Amino acid sequence: MTNKERVKHTLNHKTPDRVAVDFGSTPVTGMHVTCVAELRDYYGLEKRPTKVCEPYQMLGEIEEDLMDAIGIDVVSLPAPGTIFGFRNENWKEFQTPWGQALLVSEHFTSIQPRMLMAISCGDMSVLPSGRMPVSGFFFYAIIRQEPIDDDNLNPEDNLEEFQPLSNSDLKHYEAQAKRLASSDRAIVGGVAGTAFGDIALVPAPFLKRPKGIRDVEEWYVSTAVRQDYLHEVFTKQCEVAIENLKRVHDVVSNVIDILFICGTDFCTQISTFCSTNTYDELYAPYYKRVNAWIHENTAWKTFKHSCGAVETFIPHFIDVGFDIINPVQCSAAGMEPQALKSRYGDHIVFWGGSVDTHTTLPFETPDRVRQQVLERCEIFALNGGFIFNSIHNVQARTPVENIVAMINAVKEFNDS
Repeated sequence: MTNKERVKHTLNHKTPDRVAVDFGSTPVTGMHVTCVAELRDYYGLEKRPTKVCEPYQMLGEIEEDLMDAIGIDVVSLPAPGTIFGFRNENWKEFQTPWGQALLVSEHFTSIQPRMLMAISCGDMSVLPSGRMPVSGFFFYAIIRQEPIDDDNLNPEDNLEEFQPLSNSDLKHYEAQAKRLASSDRAIVGGVAGTAFGDIALVPAPFLKRPKGIRDVEEWYVSTAVRQDYLHEVFTKQCEVAIENLKRVHDVVSNVIDILFICGTDFCTQISTFCSTNTYDELYAPYYKRVNAWIHENTAWKTFKHSCGAVETFIPHFIDVGFDIINPVQCSAAGMEPQALKSRYGDHIVFWGGSVDTHTTLPFETPDRVRQQVLERCEIFALNGGFIFNSIHNVQARTPVENIVAMINAVKEFNDS
């Protein structure tokens, strides 16, 4: 099978010739820039600065030669902008606080004393929207919310970012689709506006002067006490999202195989942020509309990311039409791999779950990494419906020998 055929077979719950592998196709299945550089060195690839494809989490671009070395079956059709509101273009060299030479967009900001600051849209006249301590490896959003006045809240303030795609954005999608049309890898894309209540987006690091409810804590409070307000936001957001989906499909058609819908988390590692009833009332109607339009009008499969103990939510994700669940956090409460596969394996694709990135991958031995990968592949790969990926992004300071052990283990499984 080609890489694309292998992924499509898997997404249709058929057994492929081998387990398909993803690293780097989405903002939640990538690798930190430090890990990308170390892997390039390990495989003896050409030495050059790693590109920062996603600056918020400092994810590195996995280029074609490294994809081949790892055995990756999936590739990203990148969105027009980054989470900080600027485009990745006109690359320039940048030295990180930890001493790594990178390539970043010309709009990426420079280091400040004891802090690396990110500026929305690269506009130095506005307050920073992200910060990275010099001892850190990725950014934190800066909350820039004005004091909340419940009597004067206006849903339009939380809709500023949901606008029709510009002609420039559509040209970007068209150009990227043409670039990737001949790829033998499955293609993952995304369209802004399909993520309802994604907490990473609530502070709006991509807006120069965000208005409305932008504090994380205040947003979670709103899911309980301001549901009418959120329904107004989600209703308009959904209308814009579907219109933008139509416009993107007009220019890319079915070059895209999988659409990343959202990264909205509903759970912690031991519990949930809200009840499934709240999900059904507040979120499900809009996810159902988006998934229905996609399945009625395209060949795309839809990708849902939600960390934590989501077992009780999985039937609800299936009910609204999601095809894929990620990251399959097996260390969370109720997320035992065999039980997940037995209950839901015929109805949703597990994208991830292959090795724990909290403990096993960063802190245990290469042999223990190998054992966990082989165990998870044995469970999740049965009868298809499984794309190999770690549980969320591979983080900075993960030992390269453990990353290689993970890669070698899935190759071992595929050769067995």
